[in-house]
Amino acid sequence: MRHSARTVIITGASAGIGRAIAHRFAREGDRIGLMARDQAALADVKRELQGSGAREVEWQAVDVSDAAAVFAAADQLERKLGFIDIWINDAMETVFSAVADIDPAEFRRVTEVTYFGFVYGTMAALKSMRPRRRGRIIQIGSALAYRGIPLQAAYCGAKHAMRGFTDSLRAELLHEKSPVTVSIVELPAVNTPQFDWARAHIPRAPRPMGVPIEPEVVADAVFRVAQGTSREYWLGLQTILTILGNSIAPAYLDRYLARKAVAGQQTSTPLVIGREDNLDHPVTALHRTRGSFSAGSSLHALLVEGELARSASVFIGAALCFAAGAAAARRRTSRR
Repeated sequence: MRHSARTVIITGASAGIGRAIAHRFAREGDRIGLMARDQAALADVKRELQGSGAREVEWQAVDVSDAAAVFAAADQLERKLGFIDIWINDAMETVFSAVADIDPAEFRRVTEVTYFGFVYGTMAALKSMRPRRRGRIIQIGSALAYRGIPLQAAYCGAKHAMRGFTDSLRAELLHEKSPVTVSIVELPAVNTPQFDWARAHIPRAPRPMGVPIEPEVVADAVFRVAQGTSREYWLGLQTILTILGNSIAPAYLDRYLARKAVAGQQTSTPLVIGREDNLDHPVTALHRTRGSFSAGSSLHALLVEGELARSASVFIGAALCFAAGAAAARRRTSRR
């Protein structure tokens, strides 16, 4: 769909999903504002976008856990690019570790970036959007916002919190009859550099669980979500099954994940002791769009509205119950 150029701000834009999203919107002629910690990586992304034809690209090096810095960076980007039309919160960090082994400071850092970073980014977006009564905020979520898994309690907790925060904000905007909209895109595993640079307290190198999708698949979905109006979108069959499965049989998933998810998030390669990680500072050399698992990744994923998926599951469940009841009634009739 053709549209006039918009100002799009993306946090976590120096690598992975954020970097892919920047490319996707830039291809459509939008003005792109990039936020992340690493100045060198942001400059690289800007050169890439300009090399592919993007006309207006600006960046601000900022740690999203610093509210004042996020607000100042948003003001700077808005002055250079114009009023913010779309704000995409993507910045995240994780630590692969059992709760018993993670340091409280590590847990706090993951929460500050992955949860508070979304809160501060959303607040910055609202400062621009609410007075003008226009704009769209997109939160990059995860199926793990519904179903926590072993070895990522800090990340899962932050994503759960982000979903609750977003629900509250959405209700507030509806109460004040604001045209500003907020959507979450819940993701499956994605092949990003996070598995190469995340801090880990596990025996073997981390990997995405199941079959991951490539960041460009997410970017295309987010571009489509920017045109939509629904409150929540689920990307990939893995996400759909995880969310619906957890609503129906959470205890079963507890046991399943206890058996499968610890080994399922580790490769066969021993973790390199003392490997550089990005928890406290960026790892410039690893800033790229894709991670190390492209060989087993997918270039396709189904995107559905969350409400539609829930309604369909209820309808299918009711139909199965009706069919089972009808079959039982026929068997009783045939015995008479």
